[in-house]
Amino acid sequence: MHTPTQPIKIAILAMGGEGGGVLADWIVDLAESNGYLAQTTSVPGVAQRTGATIYYVELYSKAQALADQGQPVFALMPLVGDVDVVLASELMEAGRAVQRGLVSPSQTTLIASTHRVFSVAEKMALGDGRVNSQELLAHAQQAARRFIRFDMEQAAQASGSVVSAVLFGTLAGAEVLPFNRSQFEATIERAGVGIQPSLRAFAKGFQHAQGQTPEPAKPAAAAVATTPQHPGVRALLGRIAHECVPAVQEVVREGVRRLIDYQDLAYANLYLDRMRALGATAGADDAWPREAARHLALWMSYEDTARVAALKTRGSRFERVRGEASVKDGQILAIQEYMHPRLQEICETLPAPVGRWLMNSSLPRQWVERLTQQGRVIQTSSLRGYLLLRAVAAMKRFRRSTLRYAEENRRIEAWLQCIASTAPNNPALALEVIHCQQLVKGYSDTHERGLRNYDTVMGTLGHTDHHVTADILRELRLAALADDVGDSLRAALKRHHLA
Repeated sequence: MHTPTQPIKIAILAMGGEGGGVLADWIVDLAESNGYLAQTTSVPGVAQRTGATIYYVELYSKAQALADQGQPVFALMPLVGDVDVVLASELMEAGRAVQRGLVSPSQTTLIASTHRVFSVAEKMALGDGRVNSQELLAHAQQAARRFIRFDMEQAAQASGSVVSAVLFGTLAGAEVLPFNRSQFEATIERAGVGIQPSLRAFAKGFQHAQGQTPEPAKPAAAAVATTPQHPGVRALLGRIAHECVPAVQEVVREGVRRLIDYQDLAYANLYLDRMRALGATAGADDAWPREAARHLALWMSYEDTARVAALKTRGSRFERVRGEASVKDGQILAIQEYMHPRLQEICETLPAPVGRWLMNSSLPRQWVERLTQQGRVIQTSSLRGYLLLRAVAAMKRFRRSTLRYAEENRRIEAWLQCIASTAPNNPALALEVIHCQQLVKGYSDTHERGLRNYDTVMGTLGHTDHHVTADILRELRLAALADDVGDSLRAALKRHHLA
């Protein structure tokens, strides 16, 4: 607990671009303008997203220093179990503060935003690598003396400011520092940059900390269902209503929407043909058809070069990047894409006979490999780069004649046949077969690794010496998703004598 003879210790954990340095400077200016000595230090990091940084601030009363007849000696870094206030710009950063021991139940007020920015490790996981937010909140609540949290990113966006301003307001409202609201606000005004948006964000944070939660925005009116104008789309919706049980219709509609966007109406009709064939083997109470509808749509919209190019050149993507980069009016945004198509991707984009010939050739293969040995940087925000990728995206019209489509279609048909033959007698095992589609994802090396794992796991179903149950198949699937080198899967196969 802070005493008059001890500095006030504040740790700030923030990611790059979230204003952690500005927040630290505000706290120092606040203190120095109101009779306190202050020191701030920072230790940048590069292991987390754009580089999480710990800013550390210590404050000490000038009056107390005069009474002590000396000058305080400030620490350069926070000590485990000896921090009065921890400010975290994102929920994972709050968890890291708890993990590092900066938060203690006897001393620390923890102030954190509950929004998530997924870490590189979470994004790289083969399966769902996201950390459970509820578990993070529970650990933080248990670790802190007082825990103030809400979605500060949303509050910042609504105010046209950044998270640091909301954190500053929440710090003021928490009343853990010996300064009043007007002194906090004067600090923002002295900074002279983005004053009004920062003050609006500050006010939202202050109100939350004081328990004066602003009234939520009125919910938007529900979208009115409209009849599609295109006769082909109306026909597809009619098929869904006629052929699919109500429990799966919502998922199937989303699958159709996805596949029309991915390819065309004929491809969406193929999806419905496949779902109709599967539905013939389903019981009235079976849960697996809904999962089959979802995973089939995902597999049929696999990521090939045309798909990647289309996603990278969409207007919505440019708007999202502009928002994430906080691009202002009049500013120019440049987006650089690193492309490294391998021989495999090039062959898969070609018509199936040509692609197989190139893959099995000698001199032509060597020539293409030499040309693609190094990657290329393409600026999609330039006219030349944009048109280049749009030309690649336009190749989707030839997708169903390509080598990649032939290979994916072969695997999908085999997967569907396995589901159809398994479901009548063992719905639980059929559900696990459906979930094995999770192993097939991405492109390039990620896709190849996923396919190897998929073939290995699905190959166990034909094992003659051991009967593979739903539980065993689930264990093998989760083991395949556990690491990208296959150690967990090999261990699981050995444990069940399936290696």
